[in-house]
Amino acid sequence: MGVERSVLPLLAASEFGIVSATVTISFLVAFCFAKAVANFLAGDLAGRIGRRRILLVAWGFGIPVPLLLMWAPSWGWIGFANVLLGINQGLAWSTTQIMKMDLAGPKQRGLVMGLNECAGYLAVATAALGAGYLAATYGPRPAPYFIALGAAVLGFGVTLAAARDTAAHVELEGASATAVPSNPADPPSGSVGQFPQDRLARAHLWAANQAGLVNNLKEGVVWGLLPIYFAGQDLDLRQIGWLTGMYPAVWGLMQLGTGPLSDRIGRRSLIVGGLLLQALALVGFTTLHGFAQWIATVVTLGIGTALVYPTLIAQVGDLAGSASRASAVGRYRLWRDMGYVVGGLLAGLLTDWLDFRATLLIIALLFVGSGIVARVFLPPPAPARAI
Repeated sequence: MGVERSVLPLLAASEFGIVSATVTISFLVAFCFAKAVANFLAGDLAGRIGRRRILLVAWGFGIPVPLLLMWAPSWGWIGFANVLLGINQGLAWSTTQIMKMDLAGPKQRGLVMGLNECAGYLAVATAALGAGYLAATYGPRPAPYFIALGAAVLGFGVTLAAARDTAAHVELEGASATAVPSNPADPPSGSVGQFPQDRLARAHLWAANQAGLVNNLKEGVVWGLLPIYFAGQDLDLRQIGWLTGMYPAVWGLMQLGTGPLSDRIGRRSLIVGGLLLQALALVGFTTLHGFAQWIATVVTLGIGTALVYPTLIAQVGDLAGSASRASAVGRYRLWRDMGYVVGGLLAGLLTDWLDFRATLLIIALLFVGSGIVARVFLPPPAPARAI
C-alpha cells in the first residue's frame, strides 16, 4: 500500500497516457471494493475456519501483486493486481485486528488497536518514502516494487512460522464475561458476548459504520489524486514521497496515544473531534501552497485520522461482545472500506467535472456532517450516562 501511494498514480499518465482523474483512480476503486468484500468475509470465516488459516490465504493472494505491478503491460492489469491486493489487505488486516482484540480483552481494546494501526501505518509511511526515493533514482518501475515483494514474502513466512490461532482466548473471554461492562467506553446495555439487537444498539453501530465510511472516503483524494496534484505543482518525486509518507507516519504514531486514551475517556469525543480536524485539513489543501505548508497540512490530517481510526474499531468491539465480535468487525470494515470505493468514484468524477479544490471542499463538508451524526448517535462514556 505504501509503495502505491507514492508511485502508482503517476504511472497513469507517464507510462499509460491516461489523463482522466476518474480512469486514473479506477485502480483504487478496484482495490477498495475487493478489500471491503474481503473484510466482510474475514469476519464471518474467522469463526468458521480459524484466524491463522485466513492469514495464510491472505498472504497467498498478496505475493503475486508486486510482480504484476512491476510488469503490467496495460492499466487493466494494474486494476487486476489491485483486486488481489484488496483481498490480501481485507483478509489479513481484519484477521489480525480480530486476533489482537481476542488476546487483549475488553479493558485494553483501544490500546491494542492503537498498536496494530501504528505498526501498519508506520510500515505504509516507510514504504511510501522509500518508494519515492527509489522511483527518483531508478524510475517508477520496477525498483520501488521490490519493497512490496519483500513485505509480501515476509508476511507469509512470519504467519507460517509464528502465528497461532486465538479461538481459545475467545472461549475464555465468553465464559468469564459479566453482564455489566467495566470499560468506561462500553455501552450501557446488552449482554456481553451477544450481538445487540435492540434499536438503540443498532443506532450506535450505524453511527460507527457511517463514520468509518466517511473517514476512508478521503483516501480517494489522498491516495489517488494528491500525488498527481503535487507533481503538477512542480514538486519532485522525493518531496512527493515525503508528503505521502508523512501522513500515514503521523497517523500511525499518534495511535499509540489515541487508542489507550479512548479506553480511559470514552470513544465518542475522539471520533467527533477527529472527523472535524480532518475536515479542517482538507480545507487547508485548498488554501495553503508550497511544500512546507503542505507538510503541516498532512500532519493535521494524520492527527485527525489517528483520533478516529483505532477508536472506531474499538467502539465496534465494545458494542458487539466476544461471541459476535468477528462478524461485527467484518461488517464495520465492509462499511469503512466501501468509503474507499465511494471516495474514489466521487473524487474522480468531481475533479473531472469541477476541479481539485472544489472536490476537497465538498468532501470536507461530508466530514462535518458525519461528525454531527456521530455526536448525536454514538454512546457517551459511562460516567456521563450515570448522571
